[in-house]
Amino acid sequence: MAGPIAITAGQSGPAKATAYGWLVFALAFGLLISDYMARQVLNVVFPLLKAEWRLTDGQLGLLSGVVAVMVGVLTFPLSLLADRWGRVRSLTLMAILWSLATLFCAMAANYSQMLGGRIMVGLGEAAYGSVGIALVISVFPAHLRATLASAFMAGGLFGQVIGVAIGGQIAASHGWRTAFVVIGLSGLALALIFPMLVRERRNRALIGAPDTAEHAASPPSLKDLFASRSVTLAYIASGLQFFASGALAAWVPAFLNRYHAMPVDRAGRAAALLFLVSGTGMILCGMVCDRLSRGRPDRKIVLAIGYCMASALALTLAMHSGTGLMQLILLGVAMFFVSGTSGPSGAMVANLTPVAIHGTAFATLTLANNLLGLAPGPIVTGRLADAIGLDGAFRLIPLASVAAAIGFAVARRSYLADLARVNREQV
Repeated sequence: MAGPIAITAGQSGPAKATAYGWLVFALAFGLLISDYMARQVLNVVFPLLKAEWRLTDGQLGLLSGVVAVMVGVLTFPLSLLADRWGRVRSLTLMAILWSLATLFCAMAANYSQMLGGRIMVGLGEAAYGSVGIALVISVFPAHLRATLASAFMAGGLFGQVIGVAIGGQIAASHGWRTAFVVIGLSGLALALIFPMLVRERRNRALIGAPDTAEHAASPPSLKDLFASRSVTLAYIASGLQFFASGALAAWVPAFLNRYHAMPVDRAGRAAALLFLVSGTGMILCGMVCDRLSRGRPDRKIVLAIGYCMASALALTLAMHSGTGLMQLILLGVAMFFVSGTSGPSGAMVANLTPVAIHGTAFATLTLANNLLGLAPGPIVTGRLADAIGLDGAFRLIPLASVAAAIGFAVARRSYLADLARVNREQV
């Protein structure tokens, strides 16, 4: 059986971008969109599930957050297994699993069955981000890897936009079960096409990797992944900011439905627009970070702090402005900045860990983002909504961003010294 690709510190990939490489990117990007569509479609049908099954907001939050729990818990071990078993086979199996699980959710007869289906969705999606990005950057030359990594991860935001827009429209016209069916079948079709066009052997030949898994690099140690206070704080601060972004991603459609009297389809379209604003903000904030940090690497941390505080301030003002256009504008400002720390935190992790273990380091960052942010964000917000109302819960979300800003501020104190040490060790 053909072994997986093992990218080591000394491999630079192919000499130039190829048509096959762009095909790999397009298919992997499409699967990432499917991934997030399957994850996000639930949130737009919260009002319908709440009414049909008489659910509490806490129960709805668990249905959303349990996917991120599974991703957070399983990202690291499944990423290691995928590197040994083969990335193409692993990605195909993941996509088939989350698509079938989405179809199971369409047939769920009660809350328990839906929860079981969502757990399986999380199992299928657990390592797709880290393994998918590893596959994509492996078939392109080194000088394109940073650009492609950023573009690839933006697929998650497009998936959120499409998931809430299409899911809300279908749910309003044909019922919430049909929305799950359409998204599940589209993901399954793409999953079956993927291994027909993307081949492990061709990937190995393209990058000149060893022909078997025996040459794979030895697993990184925890000491390498947590080698400095700065990188540890980068993981934590990034996760805390993802609490805010995860909570908003899960509950904005329901907020628009309840407090702005928008029907499910209109709330879905409005939420999709806000997610598009968030995606644009993530990309632009990252570009600003790269430009302003040239020659001053610590500026990326200053900008991360600014993004955290800007999202916290905008959301606080939104929740004290009263229902209306101004609240929606301020909510859009908060959404623009709430994911802005993705670029700075990713750059910090890349700069503070050895090149040879960047794949595992990003899996660790993904774990932190899910366990500290994307998983508890929707769940805690739902619990708070049961106690003090969804608007009251939204007033408390900025506290997570303030905590993230404090984490980044503490990391800044040792960042330059830690960065210098890592650079010396890699020379």
